[in-house]
Amino acid sequence: MQWNLRLRAAERGIWKSAQLRRMLAEAGVEISAGKMSSWWAGTPPTMRLEELDVLCALLECTPDDLLTPEPDKVAARIRQAKAANGDGDQPDPNGGRSVVAPRFGKSRSTPPL
Repeated sequence: MQWNLRLRAAERGIWKSAQLRRMLAEAGVEISAGKMSSWWAGTPPTMRLEELDVLCALLECTPDDLLTPEPDKVAARIRQAKAANGDGDQPDPNGGRSVVAPRFGKSRSTPPL
């Protein structure tokens, strides 16, 4: 995913992360300077839905405006993972679904007393 926070903020005349952080605080969402820095400088590793909701309200946008899918990067990552696992170009017999195998003869352990 491509993170477009700075672009959306600039469209609203917000040029500094401190200004957006103050606006978030006024809306009742207190975030640390470090977290704001990760939002502003790159793609945040995590974000609470409440924070995203308030951010979208302040910037008058939707999550779709802040996040842009990058399917080419995903496809490349999948190809790389398959190559690393030695799967190569073999078709997946399960169509990408995981298989649940029964555990015959293997009973569950008993809980501790």
